[in-house]
Amino acid sequence: MSTTRTPRSPAPRSRNTPVEEIVADLSKVPEDKRTAVRNNAGGHLNHTLFWESMGPNGGGAPSGDLGAAIDSTFGSFDDFKAALKDAGIKRFGSGWAWLVSKGGTLSIVSTANQDNPLSDGQTPLLGVDVWEHAYYLKYQNLRPAYLDAWWNTVNWETVAERFAAAR
Repeated sequence: MSTTRTPRSPAPRSRNTPVEEIVADLSKVPEDKRTAVRNNAGGHLNHTLFWESMGPNGGGAPSGDLGAAIDSTFGSFDDFKAALKDAGIKRFGSGWAWLVSKGGTLSIVSTANQDNPLSDGQTPLLGVDVWEHAYYLKYQNLRPAYLDAWWNTVNWETVAERFAAAR
């Protein structure tokens, strides 16, 4: 008589845990599974945020509280765009450039691979994928040109909703 065992999840309690909570505290993930969870859950979350932040009628500049906070923090919308572009250009290899909020304060960070700012206690508001797969077919090795064009897709309404929720 042979018995078939149902595989157990390494962390059964995480099955119904939102991905944001898992990524925010990777120390709760068993160490031997942590890299796989960071890469896969982080990749899922990062790409979800990325796609939700874009739209066919995107572009322009944010208004309202988000626009005011960007101007206050970075000096101007153009200075903000330059700083986010710089973070994306300087990310060696694969990764992301982010507008984040922590305690209501905006800043720009860059993460490697599929890491997410939540793991560092920051709330991601806007992220741009700077992995080559995001731009290579159209821009080849011209990451700066991709970053310039990407601004035409940003859905500021979605980013403003994230900003309001983070406050």
